[in-house]
Amino acid sequence: MKYEYTGDVHRELVDSYRTDESPFPTDSSRTYPPREFLREEPPLLKQLLFPRCWNATELLDDPEKTHTRLTALGRCMQKGISAYSDHDADTVAAIVDRTLEELPAIRRALKKDVEAAYKGDPAAKSYCEIIRSYPGFHAVLTHRVAHFLYEEDIFAYARELAEYARTETGIDIHPGAEIGEYIFIDHGSGVVIGETATVGNWVRIYQNVTLGTLHFEEEEEGEGHMLAKDYDRHPNIGDHVVIGAGSNVLGTVEVGDHVSIGANSWVTEDVPDNTSVFIANHPKQKRKSNR
Repeated sequence: MKYEYTGDVHRELVDSYRTDESPFPTDSSRTYPPREFLREEPPLLKQLLFPRCWNATELLDDPEKTHTRLTALGRCMQKGISAYSDHDADTVAAIVDRTLEELPAIRRALKKDVEAAYKGDPAAKSYCEIIRSYPGFHAVLTHRVAHFLYEEDIFAYARELAEYARTETGIDIHPGAEIGEYIFIDHGSGVVIGETATVGNWVRIYQNVTLGTLHFEEEEEGEGHMLAKDYDRHPNIGDHVVIGAGSNVLGTVEVGDHVSIGANSWVTEDVPDNTSVFIANHPKQKRKSNR
């Protein structure tokens, strides 16, 4: 049975497009260079969430065309969910419905992420530049959808979407991770955020940062040194936190609000509010002439 979306979220999305104001793109006459994707879901998501930036301006004033695009995305999701689960067709359709109906809320969250990127990067010249070009934003866009699916217990398909985002951006966010509002991952290459990590609001993360595990637990029963699953093992990051390039925050540490973690730091203990963490003794550099 082919999926057909029957709800009203297409009208809600069109109403949402009409509320966009500068500095979000409002010019519907621009055409941007095409971009190829390896999967069907990413271009559909990007068109539905930011149609002006992805050459989908026909959606702006036509709920029926938005409905058609939603149904196309829903069919991709139906295929992906069905491949990994034993749910019957009605259950899969209900999960797809709930995911599509979350898109307006995801769009509102992503607009906050664009604002955070613009405010947090001196090199950012426009919101559209961020929406089209910033790998951190692309990774977070996919993550917000994948996380919703993960919360619906659609683990494998959510992980597949996350893996595609990692391939595209170099940023590995497990779909189980909880990401707050106004998140900005700058540059992004090599960022890893683990399954049970939580990240608060107004957090800025630079390249090669790991929010990972310090120690693994093993199952008490069984053979083959099976690692335990479904337990907290990643950091909890507060609000208004900056994590510098190359830093590792490992284990179930609590990082408070208004914390700055300097580049290449190794954090394995709790960090209280209003604290800066940095490497105190940097290696000395020496120079010699090559002549």
